[in-house]
Parts: sequence; C-alpha cells; structure tokens
Amino acid sequence: MSSVENVLNFGSGPSKLPNQVMKEVQNEFLSYQHCGMSMVEISHRSDEYNKINNNAQIVLRELLDIPPNYRILFMQGGGQGAFSAIPMNLMSKTGIADYVVTGTWSSVAAKEATKHGHVNIVTPKLDKTGSIPDQKTWKLNPNASYVFYCDNDTIDGVEFPFIPETGNVPLVADMCSNILTKKIDIAKFGLIFAASQKNLAPAGLAVIIIREDLLGNPVKYCPSILDFTLTNRMNSILNTPSMFSVYVMEKVLQWVKREGGLQVMENLSAQKSKLIYDAIDNSRSFYVSAVETAVRSRINVPFRVGGESSEEKLEKRFLEEAEELKMFQLKGHHLVGGIRASLYNSITLDEVRKLVDFMNNFRERFQNIS
Repeated sequence: MSSVENVLNFGSGPSKLPNQVMKEVQNEFLSYQHCGMSMVEISHRSDEYNKINNNAQIVLRELLDIPPNYRILFMQGGGQGAFSAIPMNLMSKTGIADYVVTGTWSSVAAKEATKHGHVNIVTPKLDKTGSIPDQKTWKLNPNASYVFYCDNDTIDGVEFPFIPETGNVPLVADMCSNILTKKIDIAKFGLIFAASQKNLAPAGLAVIIIREDLLGNPVKYCPSILDFTLTNRMNSILNTPSMFSVYVMEKVLQWVKREGGLQVMENLSAQKSKLIYDAIDNSRSFYVSAVETAVRSRINVPFRVGGESSEEKLEKRFLEEAEELKMFQLKGHHLVGGIRASLYNSITLDEVRKLVDFMNNFRERFQNIS
C-alpha cells in the first residue's frame, strides 16, 4: 500500500480531503476531545456534537459572508436528496419551476422535479455538451417558483462564468463541486446547496443555504427528513444527522480559514486549472477538451487522449501508467468516458504539476503513434 503522502488522488467525489484534516480526525478517532468516545459513538444530542454543529455554521457563514436572513441546514441525502427536496419545499407556490439544463446533473435535477410539478426547460437543446447558451436565448417563466441551474457540472466540465439574472424569481444553485472555491454574492440567490463529498467532507451530507422567506411552504407529502422548515426549526438535528460528515466538515472549514479563505482558494483554483488546460491546448490536439473555452470548469477537467477520435487503448494505457505513478481516480465518468482530473481545494499546486509533467511525458512518447 502506498503512503498517503505519495498518493495523488484526483477523484471527483468522494474526493481527497486536506491531509491536515485527516490527521486531526485520525488523532481524535478513538477519543474525541479526550472524552473517551469516538465521534461515531457520541449522541447527536450531546454537548460535544451541538458545539460542532453550531461551529460549522458559524465558520461557513464567515467564509461565504452569508447574510443574517439566510439559514444554514445540514441534511442527509447528498445532492440527489436535494434534487427532490428543492421542488417539494419551493414549488408549491405556483407549481412551476424553471430549469437551466447545461449538463448531466442539471438534466437529472430537472427530471426529478417533474415528479412534483411543471418543469420549464428554459435553455434551447444543446447540439453538444460543453457549452452554456447565451442567457438572451433563455425562456424564463415569470410565474416560476424558482430558477434552478448547476453552477459547475462535474461530469461535463462546464462552469458558469456568471450568475444568471432571474428578476424577482428566486435563483437556486447546485454548487456541489465548486463551493468554497470562489467568492460569491449570496444575496443574489434564494438557495444554494452542495453535497459534501467533494470540497467539504465525507459523503452523506447536503449543505443547504436558504433565504428565510423561502421557508414555510413545503408540499403536504414532503417527508420530514427533507422538510427545510422543520430542519431549520430543529437546527439540523431533527433526527440523527450525518454526524461524522458534519464533524469533518467543521475541520475542513477551519482549514480553509487558516489557509487564507476563499480569495486564496479562488486564486489557487485558477492556477491549478490553467496548468492542465495549457497542457491540453499546447498538445497539438493529442489531448482534447470538448468544453468551450469560456465555460471551462476550474474544478473538474475532462479530456480525451489521442486526438478528436480518441483511442480507448491509449486512454487505458494513460490510466495504467498514471496509477503506476500513484495518480488515482483519473478515469472519466462512465457516461462520457475519457479522463477527468478534479481539482478541489485539497489538491495542491505541486500535485497538479506532477500530473502535467506526466501528461507531457506521455504525449511525447505516444503522439506520433496515435
């Protein structure tokens, strides 16, 4: 087995967590704060967990500069749970919701929402993945309860370079994979959510940031576990929550704060993604990105190996050699194939440089063969 220090984990989620955080968790695993019990054993009604729960909210509010009229919820079910919870909590006003479909996850979210009301796909059908239609082409419904979009798609590698304008209709953003990687104006959103297994914590948790006026109107059949209003009332301890995920997340948030906050994370994110995109763009089409330059994700970089047609054998060789160098989880999503490097906050510049060095070396050896 390779040591943690030698392994480069470019997984899209569950993904790498900061080594400092992992060591803290390791040191406390058998006895949290010297209480003699592990965090996986302590009651969710305990003073210890109540402090963690509150501290996580305080630090997240500070990092994202969340206004006082927004509530922070920690819910189970991850992103998929949020896809269901959002229409059940927000669509009852008009029974209509607008969905901006620009990739796999916004498409999945829209499909889920059709179970709860009328979904209006506001964007024209894409001829190919890897683009975001000009907002002038969107057909927004002024009677919609909300407008949903995915700010960064982990599969297709598309990231919005702007915040959509939706007038008086609340804007809902899926920021599962790029939360904490840039500064954002929370006041422009009605709701932001993020699954934990990418930039925040182990899997199982969904963080919901919701404006207070959007609480209080869930549909009658909304399960209690997905009810934003009830969860808020109980300070995210309606039932036994994903305590371990919240515990780790609080440590990750503290780590981000120590590292310099969101401005530092945003700067590093730009540097890391530029290194890989430069390697792709300077490869004389040996590496190919299908994403339009203006909307390339800073967080998830999918690409193909071997030119426009790509070659599965060559991509297989790429992955095999990468793993020999202890670079793991670079295989693209099964729906699209290819290669994907995910560059979450825990990935360092040096780790990205090592990947780029390998990419350049691999290209020099196989470019003429392909």
